Amino acid sequence: MEIFLEIHNNLPKESPGGDEYTRQAWQMLPQLVQPKILDIGCGPGAQTLELARLTDGHISAIDNHQPYLDYLQDQATALGLLNQITCLNQSMLALSFPEATFDLLWAEGSIYIIGLEEGLKQWQALLKPGGYLVLSELVWLQPQPPEVIQSYWGENYPGMRTWEEVLNLVPEWGYDLIGNFILPEKAWWNYYLPLQEKINDLGQIYKNDAEALAVL
Repeated sequence: MEIFLEIHNNLPKESPGGDEYTRQAWQMLPQLVQPKILDIGCGPGAQTLELARLTDGHISAIDNHQPYLDYLQDQATALGLLNQITCLNQSMLALSFPEATFDLLWAEGSIYIIGLEEGLKQWQALLKPGGYLVLSELVWLQPQPPEVIQSYWGENYPGMRTWEEVLNLVPEWGYDLIGNFILPEKAWWNYYLPLQEKINDLGQIYKNDAEALAVL
């Protein structure tokens, strides 16, 4: 477990994405004046920082892994954005905010933790009337993906749906769908390349540690 946490310590992202895709999603929203935003499962907070650059509102960034929050706070301080961001150690499974608190909920690469349907169901109460939810979700894009890929995701995310199933599910939980797009291949490399570089570096550090290398 310690090696796993070391792999993920100080990575810029913990899911596929990128600033340009955060902006693309933001631009689908109507103009929001000083919105109250909840970034759910913020991780190290790359999208939190980009949201702070895009809005004049305030962002509550929640995660239950304190090192992510510490990293985000350091980055926000360095960029002069800390006055717009509050980091809170909370689990998305037990959010402590009153109903109708936020104008916007943001969940990049995180809703799978609670499950898509459960997130859509539980989080809706946190939105003010007319509020918005932005999320990214892993989906099947092809009806018959290669068997090795089916097997991997069958073990790691057995509830994964098709693109069409997700689009149909959103209105079933009382949301109006106003926009969507598919993250391109580059968004995945934004996550995997820093991760691979970190693994390579740790491989040199732990080259004589068989137990650590087994994790790497």
